[in-house]
Amino acid sequence: MSHPLIDTFVFEALQANAGADFVLQLVEAFAEEAPQLTQQLRAVAAAGQASEFETIAHSLKSNGVTFGAARLSELAARLEWTGLAAAPEMAAAIDELAAEIAALLPALRAAAKR
Repeated sequence: MSHPLIDTFVFEALQANAGADFVLQLVEAFAEEAPQLTQQLRAVAAAGQASEFETIAHSLKSNGVTFGAARLSELAARLEWTGLAAAPEMAAAIDELAAEIAALLPALRAAAKR
């Protein structure tokens, strides 16, 4: 069974607490920043910069939690927790994270414009 990209309860609570216009701004900022962050993950992994890698993964995880995007949060958390120790599987894990972000962005934009 597939899970929704966004937990609507969490997203609607965010809109109720922060305001729909502000949430739309957050979504647009995330849409611009997230693909760049996945590229940065690849770059810092290649450079062996463990601390930067964990910081970027943590940021993506936090965004997932904020937006109610559990799968994004889970994928980013795995990268954060394993860090550079998961080197053999890292490229595939980052690819999976990037694919989740690509799928999530249209759903976030649609939810924010409701």
